Amino acid sequence: MASGGEAPESWYLALLGFAEHFRTSSPPKIRLCVHCLQAVFQFKPPQRVEARTHLQVGSVLYHHTKNSELARNHLEKAWLISQQIPQFEDVKFEAASLLSELYCQQNLVDSAKPLLRKAIQISQQTPYWHCRLLFQLAQLHTLEKDLVSACDLLGVGAEYARVVGSEYTRALFLLSKGMLLLMERKLQEVHPLLTLCGQIVENWQGNPIQKESLRVFFLVLQVTHYLDAGQVKSVKPCLKQLQQCIQTISTLHDDEILPTNPADLFHWLPKEHMCVLVYLVTVMHSMQAGYLEKAQKYTDKALMQLEKLKMLDCSPILSSFQVILLEHIIMCRLVTGHKATALQEISQVCQLCQQSPRLFSNHAAQLHTLLGLYCISVNCMDNAEAQFTTALRLTTHQELWTFIVTNLASVYIREGNRHQELYSLLERINPDHNFPVSSHCLRAAAFYIRGLLSFFQGRYNEAKRFLRETLKMSNAEDLNRLTACSLVLLGHIFYVLGNHRESNNMVVPAMQLASKIPDMSVQLWSSALLKDLNKACGNTIDAHEAAQMHQNFSQQLLQDHIAACSLPEHNLITWTDGPPPVQFQAQNGPTTSLASLL
Repeated sequence: MASGGEAPESWYLALLGFAEHFRTSSPPKIRLCVHCLQAVFQFKPPQRVEARTHLQVGSVLYHHTKNSELARNHLEKAWLISQQIPQFEDVKFEAASLLSELYCQQNLVDSAKPLLRKAIQISQQTPYWHCRLLFQLAQLHTLEKDLVSACDLLGVGAEYARVVGSEYTRALFLLSKGMLLLMERKLQEVHPLLTLCGQIVENWQGNPIQKESLRVFFLVLQVTHYLDAGQVKSVKPCLKQLQQCIQTISTLHDDEILPTNPADLFHWLPKEHMCVLVYLVTVMHSMQAGYLEKAQKYTDKALMQLEKLKMLDCSPILSSFQVILLEHIIMCRLVTGHKATALQEISQVCQLCQQSPRLFSNHAAQLHTLLGLYCISVNCMDNAEAQFTTALRLTTHQELWTFIVTNLASVYIREGNRHQELYSLLERINPDHNFPVSSHCLRAAAFYIRGLLSFFQGRYNEAKRFLRETLKMSNAEDLNRLTACSLVLLGHIFYVLGNHRESNNMVVPAMQLASKIPDMSVQLWSSALLKDLNKACGNTIDAHEAAQMHQNFSQQLLQDHIAACSLPEHNLITWTDGPPPVQFQAQNGPTTSLASLL
């Protein structure tokens, strides 16, 4: 810690030793640690010692206390003094990095940006810090939703890494840029970039864990790209590779050998976080494909691992993973007839969002969408409309917007008297031309909605055309739920038209598929149709069996319906503005927390 050539004063080493002892005590004695460090200034130390001590005090205050003003004061002094000292990179750039983090925490983004730009400008001879500061500024732009500036910075970083001979960090910059381009839906730019990344990753010969983590990053982007496009079947080879890759990583030991190139000193994610991420994309795939039991299994594994990680790590990405997992499993519960559990999990998402304004702003639209889906499941159509309308107001994400509009259209169809609103919605999601997104899955769902409307209007030939289109698309990509829904609706149409044999040919496979998912609503619908079909054909035993099945499904759904509506969390259906409500008062007795409900 001493400046070049001079022996450190014994008083300085003693104070530093005491400070470190107090910081690492169990529990840490932060006040005493800060006292020892501040005592250094009493000795009028040389500039190098002064700057480093300001950084140490600022860092301890920032990480261990809520005294952000004092932390900021010390970090600003460290940054100011260190710029006047030659060859003092570690203190100079760490001060800049920490100070800009603190500025962002205080919503002083306009102070953080110029600080980072200045640090980037003067760090070009220090590869590690130059790359780290570029990543940091790119992340700041991303949080501000300025993805164009973030992509430009990541491009600069990739070129710099290439020049300093770090193919590993070049790949990290390019993969990060690919991730943002996917978020922006710039698919023409994504394809060549991912191809280049694939070549760099395969050709790079270095630390096996780093190589495999690059491969995981690359494959996660590929898998999410396919899933965004609703291509559930096409993604399978990529997903399988990703799952094998994470198994390989879990068998590798972290080598303590540091890379020789300082620009290589980066890590995308800890392997425990990568493991949760792979579970997460597997859940997303299972959900889209309609393998709901598999989705449930992987969600349970991921949430268990998340709970363990959150005891040791307060990284905000873990809360994001948790919310996305819960969002998917809530949709599963609504399909499988577990509305009460879904409602408790929606409340859990609300609680997570209460703890983080950023998490809430990123997931508010999804929360209202889930509440809208819950409202449909308990037949509260006015509330469903209010929730979907709120979600549409809050989202700029095209796929989510299309998903919400599709569900809102289904609400208007059920209400039967909202023709004007319905037709204006359907014009915006016309699957025959100018469909707003490239998602195969959402386009197939739009055909289904058209078929449903035509069925309710008695235009059966038109309904059959739309539903056959849905079937063709859902069979091409293994979209099991859409297949089951289309089959049962076609079965219903053939039944109404008096074509009992054709109706049976549709309803039996619909029932089998719905049982496999399992989709409670389609099972209820199919069993009712089977009962009527068998009765019409004089098959008394089969009709009785189907009636019994229908009775069982009705009972299950009714009990679940009553359980859900009697929970205090059911009041969430009226929330359409501002942050999520903090708690719900039970009808009788004390406040019911989530813990007591689970």
